[in-house]
Amino acid sequence: MSDESITISPGPKFKTAMLVAIVADALQLVVFPMFVEGAFSPADDLLDLGVGALMINLLGWHWEFLPSFLAKLIPGVDLVPFWTMAVASVWRKAKQAAKIANETAQLPPAQASKP
Repeated sequence: MSDESITISPGPKFKTAMLVAIVADALQLVVFPMFVEGAFSPADDLLDLGVGALMINLLGWHWEFLPSFLAKLIPGVDLVPFWTMAVASVWRKAKQAAKIANETAQLPPAQASKP
């Protein structure tokens, strides 16, 4: 099964993924710097592992999640809301793929097979 055949509806799974991403980024930007030792925080790393696993469970595997996870391991870079940006990117690509699939499905059979 290719990535082009996967579509994500704006249903509860996407909404849950976006909420988890926003909460995780908010925790890492606002709460964790006040209470834990910063970039080498085990709590921060555990949060990223949990969020990554939850994203894959909710939305499936997407390459956007890997840079989000790895960027959080670099001190200072974790100030960017990478989880939220990754979920938004997955949503944008899914909408674009669905739009292309719908346009292709509406073409007459002779035009759909032309390059």
